[in-house]
Amino acid sequence: MKKLFSILAIAAMIFAGTNNANATAAQTVPTNIQSLVTASTVTIVQDEDASADGEEESAGFHQELKKRFIEGGPGFMGIVLLCLILGLAIAIERIIYLNLSTTNTQKLANNVEDALNSGGIEAAKEVCRNTKGPVASIYYQGLDRASESIDAAEKAVVSYGGVQMGQLEKNVSWVSLFIALAPMLGFMGTVIGMIQAFDKIEAAGDMNPSLVAGGIKVALLTTVFGLIVAIILQIFYNYIIAKIDSIVNSMEDASITLIDMLVDYKNKK
Repeated sequence: MKKLFSILAIAAMIFAGTNNANATAAQTVPTNIQSLVTASTVTIVQDEDASADGEEESAGFHQELKKRFIEGGPGFMGIVLLCLILGLAIAIERIIYLNLSTTNTQKLANNVEDALNSGGIEAAKEVCRNTKGPVASIYYQGLDRASESIDAAEKAVVSYGGVQMGQLEKNVSWVSLFIALAPMLGFMGTVIGMIQAFDKIEAAGDMNPSLVAGGIKVALLTTVFGLIVAIILQIFYNYIIAKIDSIVNSMEDASITLIDMLVDYKNKK
């Protein structure tokens, strides 16, 4: 909008100067040029000021966050920050592991079925060995017991499915612990800060707001940062749980498909 108004102002000045060109040609041209330069300079300065204000606001937010964190005290704020770092580290590790464990179960089932029909159980096991993920591992365990009986293969699939589920859920409980621990530490810091504020009131013998305002503000900062940490970790935790549920459902569907394939293979033999 500032640039638009500047352009309109320049256009108006040029139009006014053109109307008076016959009477004051020698004076109007330098005046118009000077006005054009002045308006352009004002526009550039305003844009630079707006950019500087934006940078100051951005820098101010980081500085304010750092300031508030320091005001909260190194004791509880440091522990809350540690909860955030450890929780994020575990969550990121789990997300990477779960994404690598995701398999196209339909494609794997088709490959195993084709190998089973063309080369037998050993060919199907080779396909599973060359495929990563818990579904391929379950397929391999079921095929490995298929030579005994269908029931043995089914038991192997169910048992190994439980093992794979444990691998998927490994360390997830630590993330939930940090989600609960961060706000609890924040509340504890707040309670301790309030106790210290009342100690100051008791020592001074006077209910002076300025005496306890700073202590109460610092005490509340620990709760705020604890809640922020819990919210961040909760988002990652919910994503991890949803990912695990998706993989587990794929494992269950793949197990049923494998048993059906083995039954058909046995019947054809």
